[in-house]
Amino acid sequence: MFFSEAVARSRTWETSPSEHRMWVKVFKACDEDHKGYLSREDFKVAVVMLFGYKPSKIEVDSVMSSINPNTSGILLEEFLNIVRKKKEAQRYRNEVRHIFTAFDTYYRGFLTLEDFKKAFRQVAPKLPERTVLEVFREVDRDSDGHVSFRDFEYAMNYGQKEA
Repeated sequence: MFFSEAVARSRTWETSPSEHRMWVKVFKACDEDHKGYLSREDFKVAVVMLFGYKPSKIEVDSVMSSINPNTSGILLEEFLNIVRKKKEAQRYRNEVRHIFTAFDTYYRGFLTLEDFKKAFRQVAPKLPERTVLEVFREVDRDSDGHVSFRDFEYAMNYGQKEA
């Protein structure tokens, strides 16, 4: 898949020491009884504090089922791992949104073939126009002549899995 090769990139970010300290501080604040772990409800509060949204039952169930069954909740190291993964996903999605916005010069919320041609002329001027057309058709999943953010994000994520 050509587009996958064109956008393949590593998804690793370093956590800053201040960010790490903040996560530990949130863990301790949510562990009010000093149990050494976060209960289901404690975890929900921590997510609200760090990410600004209340996690769904499905998200919490997924996290709770992934932790060590011999513990009563989420230990600090597990919590830090979960938060790091969520932050990486959030940063990656923001990066994809930034790239999409850079391509969407008319702020329409979708990309046309002309937008693709213009973007590729800037980043890969020697790339044949036929190849740009192939990439566009590949990313335009519903073949409506527009690449929505969802189409673009899917292609970027698919490219990451291929890499």
